[in-house]
Amino acid sequence: MTLDAELVITRGEGFRLELDLAIQPGQVVALLGPNGAGKTTALRALAGLLTLTEGYVRLDDQVWDQPPGVFVPTERRPIGVVFQDYLLFDHLTALENVAFGLRARGTPKAAARRRAAEWLERVGLDGYRNARPRALSGGQAQRVALARALATDPGLLLLDEPLAALDASTRVHIRSELDRHLSAYPGHTLFVTHDPLDAMVLADHLVIIEDGTVVQQGAPAEVARRPRTEYVARLVGLNLYRGTAEGTAVVLDPGGRFTVAEPATGPVHVAFPPTAVSLHPRPPAGSPRNSWPVTVGQVEQHAHTVRVRLDGTPPVLADVTPASVAELHLAPGASLHATVKATEITTYPA
Repeated sequence: MTLDAELVITRGEGFRLELDLAIQPGQVVALLGPNGAGKTTALRALAGLLTLTEGYVRLDDQVWDQPPGVFVPTERRPIGVVFQDYLLFDHLTALENVAFGLRARGTPKAAARRRAAEWLERVGLDGYRNARPRALSGGQAQRVALARALATDPGLLLLDEPLAALDASTRVHIRSELDRHLSAYPGHTLFVTHDPLDAMVLADHLVIIEDGTVVQQGAPAEVARRPRTEYVARLVGLNLYRGTAEGTAVVLDPGGRFTVAEPATGPVHVAFPPTAVSLHPRPPAGSPRNSWPVTVGQVEQHAHTVRVRLDGTPPVLADVTPASVAELHLAPGASLHATVKATEITTYPA
């Protein structure tokens, strides 16, 4: 069975979502985009919490929504949902929370509790059956919410920023646990996230939307290699420019030019990682192929490196070591020269 959806939703006069989705059994699709792009709108439409303006939602031969005549309410759709804040019932134990969905679908109480106990054991919380949500850590609450969603054997699993509420140390462990459970889940999974690492680790396929429209989709490795918009480039941590190629020379749309290793012709994207950028206090000796003056705009600590935003023609991001910050006296307003080797640059059709 395939989940097939053509989502068209109009909100007021200022926003329109147009999104086609196809999710295969066992496939995990990540939906990414900036705030206001339409991610949550799409998830709510699939869950039956929002009606379509046009289009359809169907799972195999079951039509869930197709205006104007068909709409299956949320409680009759075989779905499981994990919300960003988990939304566990405070007055119920972990066991009762997991059993809730089963009971709501008509499973007898004893059978629902047995099934809930099995799922708590699967997610490593067998010893927390009688714990209330306020006694659980963020990671434990996330696992209870996941168990509750999967216990009903849903045809579609919807995850709304499932790791966003976790601290950094817990997130690594829970991401690994979530990956294990999603790999074993035979149904269709869509998860909304703004975190590129979550998407790259957990998803088989990425769909990126901006302003209600799909701007890029594909396997994580392909999207990371060849971003097609500035947002996607920032998401995967690359410098990206559009330009016009003639042989190994590319004239950039924002100004400036690069020499590249692979000849091309016509409109192209030019991409390279911030780690490919070298910074120098004065023009480098010799004849580097790509070198241009820049001014330090912003300096940010990123894990074990420092990311420097540089104004120039073109502007560029560079990742340097803390030692380089001291050696080059990197501070806003400082004048430097940036260089990039032609062999570090990837060029592909725009």
